[in-house]
Amino acid sequence: MKKHILVIPGDGIGPEVTQWGKAALTHIAEAFGHDFTFDEALMGHVAIEATGNPLPEETLAKAKESDAILFGAVGHAKYDNDPSLKVRPEQGLLKIRKELGLYANLRPILLFDELLHASSIKPGILKGTDILFFRELTGDVYFGEKNRSEDRNTASDLMIYHKYEVERIAHKAYQAAQTRSKKLCSVDKANVLESSRLWRETVQEIAKQYPDVETTHMFIDNAAMQLIKDPKQFDVVLTANLFGDILTDEASQIAGSMGMLASASIGDGTGFFEPIHGSAHDITGKDLANPLASILSAALMLEISFGLKEEAKTLVDAVDLVLKEGFRTNDIADSTTNRYKVLGTQEMGKLVLKFLSQKLNTTTQA
Repeated sequence: MKKHILVIPGDGIGPEVTQWGKAALTHIAEAFGHDFTFDEALMGHVAIEATGNPLPEETLAKAKESDAILFGAVGHAKYDNDPSLKVRPEQGLLKIRKELGLYANLRPILLFDELLHASSIKPGILKGTDILFFRELTGDVYFGEKNRSEDRNTASDLMIYHKYEVERIAHKAYQAAQTRSKKLCSVDKANVLESSRLWRETVQEIAKQYPDVETTHMFIDNAAMQLIKDPKQFDVVLTANLFGDILTDEASQIAGSMGMLASASIGDGTGFFEPIHGSAHDITGKDLANPLASILSAALMLEISFGLKEEAKTLVDAVDLVLKEGFRTNDIADSTTNRYKVLGTQEMGKLVLKFLSQKLNTTTQA
C-alpha cells in the first residue's frame, strides 16, 4: 500500500510526541511492505509567528493532497492570558476541520488493565470499560455566530445545528455500533435547548434504520455523572460538539491520563489523527510528555484511514506490552509505589519501537 502522510507537529509538546507517531508508522510500513511517504507543515502558534496565519495556505494545500494527517497540538499561554487577541492558534484547527469536512470526531476510551490504578476512579468500576465517542465536529457554538456588545459587557455564541449535520454523524455512529455491542447512547440537553431537540428528533428518525442497535438518550448533565459512576454501561456515545468536547476530556480520567487517548477526525476524505491532550507548554522541552497517545493515534490512522487492522493491532499490542512490563511516563505512574520504571518522552518512544520490532520479528518468523 502506498500512502502520503502529512505531519503537523504544531505547538508545545506537539513536535515531541508526533516524532514517535511518525516513527511507529515508519516501522510498520517497513515490516509489512507498505510505502509511506511523509511531509511536514506549520499550524497554530508557530504558524502565526512565521506567517501571521494559524493555518497557512501552504499547509492547507498539503493537507488536501495527503491521504492522512498526523497532528500534535496547538496553543500557547500567550493567548490564554490575553483573550483579546484576534488571531489565535485554535482558529487554524477549526478551519482545517471545516476545509477538510471533518465532521466526525472518534475518541476511543480503551482502558489498558495495567493502568487501572492510574485513574482516581476505583479499579472495580473501571475494569472492562470500552467506549467509542462520536463527537460532531463542524457545528454547534464553535462555528455559530459570535457577538460582543460595544460596551464589551454582553456576549453571545449561537448554538446552531442543521439536520443534515446530525444525520451524517448519526449514520457513522450507528454503523460503528453494529460492529461492537449494538448499543448507542445519544447525549443532548433536549429538555432546555432547541438545538438539542432537533438533535434528538433526528437521532430518533435515524435509529429506525438500525433496528438491531439499542438506542438510549441521556441529558448531558446525567451523562457526565454516569460516565464516572458506571462507565461500563456505555458502548457507542453520540453527541454534539460542545458536549463531546467536555465528556471526552472527562473520560480521560477513566484512562488515567490525556496522554493515553488518541482521536480521529474524519469525514468523506482525508482523516486527521491526534492525541486529545493540548500543547502543555508547562512541560515543553522537559522530556515529560507521554508519546503513547500519538503512537495510538498512528494506530487509529492505520485502521480507520487505511483499513490496515492487523498493522494497527500490532502497534497497540506493542504499547500494551510496554505497559505490562511496568514502564510508565510520569503522568501514568502510581506515585504510591516504586514498582514502575518511569521514563521520559524519548526513552518511552524508543522502548515502544524496540518492543514493536520484537513483536514484528516474532510475527515474521511465525
